[in-house]
Amino acid sequence: MMWIKRLGLLPLLWLLVSLPAQAVLNIEITQGLDDAMPIAVVPFAWEGEGEAPAAVGDIIAADLRRSGFFRPLAEDDLIARPHRAGQVDYADWRALKVDHLVVGRVLPREDGDYTVQFQLLDVNRRRQLAGYSLRASKSELRRTAHQISDIIYAEITGKPGAFDTFIAYITVTGDRSDRPTYQLAIADSDGHNEQIIYQSRQPIMSPAWSPDGRHLVFVSFARGRSEIYIQNIQSGERQRIAAFEGLNSAPAWSPDGKYLAMTLSRDGNPEIYLMNFQTRALERITRNYAIDTEPTWLPDGRGLVFTSDRGGSPQIYRLALDKDRRASGRPERLTFEGRYNARASVSPNGRYIAMVHRQQGQFRIALQDRESGLFRVLTDSRLDESPSFAPNGSMIIYATEENYRGVLSAVSVDGRAQQRLSLQQGDVREPAWSPLRPE
Repeated sequence: MMWIKRLGLLPLLWLLVSLPAQAVLNIEITQGLDDAMPIAVVPFAWEGEGEAPAAVGDIIAADLRRSGFFRPLAEDDLIARPHRAGQVDYADWRALKVDHLVVGRVLPREDGDYTVQFQLLDVNRRRQLAGYSLRASKSELRRTAHQISDIIYAEITGKPGAFDTFIAYITVTGDRSDRPTYQLAIADSDGHNEQIIYQSRQPIMSPAWSPDGRHLVFVSFARGRSEIYIQNIQSGERQRIAAFEGLNSAPAWSPDGKYLAMTLSRDGNPEIYLMNFQTRALERITRNYAIDTEPTWLPDGRGLVFTSDRGGSPQIYRLALDKDRRASGRPERLTFEGRYNARASVSPNGRYIAMVHRQQGQFRIALQDRESGLFRVLTDSRLDESPSFAPNGSMIIYATEENYRGVLSAVSVDGRAQQRLSLQQGDVREPAWSPLRPE
């Protein structure tokens, strides 16, 4: 099926009026799947004058390779360069043991925009699985490529793709006086189109997305102590919402966007509170002499997972909530493997919990299956932190250290595919993967 679609761009990055783009997160595939699915992405034909406005096929191939699920054929190994299904000799591609083939072209439009056409072909069955014609401006072409990658991923795997998404993260750079600058940044999932939305000489921590992807909540020390802010990504409007005496930290949005969970020590001890986003009313939901912190919501909104040392060491607990968002029953301890498990992130389907796990003195990313109880360590580095699930649950992005610099890494939920994202200068830390973009 071929149809025309105008990109309904969510007005996020392209309308920012803050600081200009600063850098690109360089992505290195450090470990792939030996049995990744072979696929060929033929460079898209440019049917206009001059140089092509974007290498759409290259972006798609890079997306699919990063997923760990696909193994795109090297461009030098392509046996032909078709751009439409009618030009494909399926026997040739079967000889290369390619399961799927992507062909397409970019055409200029009279109004200055472009039409991007592509077809996903099943080589073995000699048929088309998907075919679309997408309209985009020049600035939208990279996003169009990510959308095509999502279509391909969903068509073949049966699961939604997460290429047309963002990541938020903190960068730290120094000047000649070695005084650090902290920046809250957003980039496409492949590290391109970075935008700085907040900058400070004081630390920034714990960015978290609103469910609609239009706001970020974070912790800033700009006024000398921890305070929680919400920023509208489109307008740049920023509000301070928690500046109580003591600790204000670890904010997390509820799935319906109506509440924020956070850690406050306003009553003397770090406890978990819920704030009604509209009224700013607070409800304390943990009461223990221990430290309760790092709350994250279960996908159904009827419970929180958090870190507490109430058992003698940091472990992950679950607290059920009733329909009025009040604590229901006593917290249930979820982790028993080792003496340190913290900074939980829950998968979008609620089945898995990623966390920071200490193993032989090293801090690594681990995954616990809530259904089977199976506990697995996914990484083998020494200082991992801040895991965050992709919105389709396929990957976990996290912060780590390499050559004494902060970098980001991503690992598939089975631990078999890994990639590293780093800046040319400075440190990058505390990643948060955005929700899927609404249509």
